[in-house]
Amino acid sequence: MTSQSSPAMASDDLVKQYISFTIGDDHYAVEITMVREIKGWIPTTDLPNSPDYMRGVINMRGVIVPVFDLRTRFQRGTTEPGNTHVVIIIRLEERTIGILVDAVSDILTIASTDILAVPDQDANPEYSFMEGLVSVEGKMVAILKPDLLFQVDLITDNMNPKE
Repeated sequence: MTSQSSPAMASDDLVKQYISFTIGDDHYAVEITMVREIKGWIPTTDLPNSPDYMRGVINMRGVIVPVFDLRTRFQRGTTEPGNTHVVIIIRLEERTIGILVDAVSDILTIASTDILAVPDQDANPEYSFMEGLVSVEGKMVAILKPDLLFQVDLITDNMNPKE
């Protein structure tokens, strides 16, 4: 399988840091500037009419934060949270969300020229939430775009259906 970087990626030599995490045997990362906090698993409060991948909400110092199960979002079952699971708190524009993952792995420093395009991204809209792929120590890490993965406006609409 051969992947090529897009011209935009190749011409941009930026180096960014990413926090990597796992879901099962799969490795993912998000830009570290989005991460506000990493918390051990705490129970959530369910909300009616929420998407199946939304675990519920938590109260973080007076801010209600929706928590999403990435395993469910990626259609790989439902996470049964335990002591090793963590919630990564991410800031998206004016919103804060939490993502439930199996474990945080590492902080990665990645040059934009090392990020490969996602194969068949145009043909498969499900891949639109991926910025790209990078090989780290022989493992492929998918770099996610949480703003597309969890479109909060869409989720809010689902939680408040119009009659």
